[in-house]
Amino acid sequence: MGIFAIYKLNKILLISVDFDDTLIPWVARLNLEFTYLSNKKFRERGINLSKEQWVVLKYLNQRDGLTQNDLAFITHRDKTSMTRLIDNMEKKGYIKREISVQDRRINHIYIRKSGRNILYQTVPIMTELIHNMQAGIDTETIQKTIKVLKIVEKKLKENSEQTLSKT
Repeated sequence: MGIFAIYKLNKILLISVDFDDTLIPWVARLNLEFTYLSNKKFRERGINLSKEQWVVLKYLNQRDGLTQNDLAFITHRDKTSMTRLIDNMEKKGYIKREISVQDRRINHIYIRKSGRNILYQTVPIMTELIHNMQAGIDTETIQKTIKVLKIVEKKLKENSEQTLSKT
C-alpha cells in the first residue's frame, strides 16, 4: 500500500492518507514548534511579544507605513486576525495605526520607537533559534529544501486559484 489508500464503505468514499509521509503536516508542525519555542524564549526574557507580532514588526521595520491589508497579505493572515493582532500591538505601544487621507477605509501601520526597540532586542533571540534549528544541516540541503517548499507553495496557490475560479 502506498501513501494513499481509497476505501469504499457504505457508499461513502474514504481516503486514508499517511500524513507523516507528506510535506504539509511537517511544515505545519515545524511552524507550531517554532512559534511555541520563540514565544517561550520571549517570555523567559520578560519580553511581551509573540512570534506573530515579531513578524509584523520585522516587516514594518523594513517598510514602515504598510497598509493593514498589505500586512495581512505579506504575513499570510486573514483580515480579521490581522486586525486583532494590530489592535493588541497598538495597545502595547509597538505600532500606531493611521487612517489614510486619500481613502478612510485604508489604515497605514507605523512602527513606534518602542516597537523598534523590542524588535532589536529580539533579533538575537530569533537568530539564535534559527541557527540552532539549522545546526548540522549543510547550506546545500537547506537551499534544496527551500526550493522544494517553494514548489509546493506554488502548487497550493495554483490549486487555490483553480478552486476559486470554480466557485
